[in-house]
Amino acid sequence: MKNFLFVLNDPPYGTERSYNGLRHAMALFKDEGEVDIRIFLLGDSVLCAKGGQETPQGYYNLERMIKGLLLKKALVST
Repeated sequence: MKNFLFVLNDPPYGTERSYNGLRHAMALFKDEGEVDIRIFLLGDSVLCAKGGQETPQGYYNLERMIKGLLLKKALVST
């Protein structure tokens, strides 16, 4: 089993860094099969997990992305 750690520190909207980190984590579940993925939300990135987000036009909802990763057994912590 492969282990991956993602440390995110950018806000959910305004840059694409947090989105790209979450997208990469989702792709690993598809491409690698059995993996252990841990995501650490640091600083402004904790807002990625905030419930009830109103997503700006043209952006993905990062709350939904995190929920999907949790369903796949990723560990998300702050």
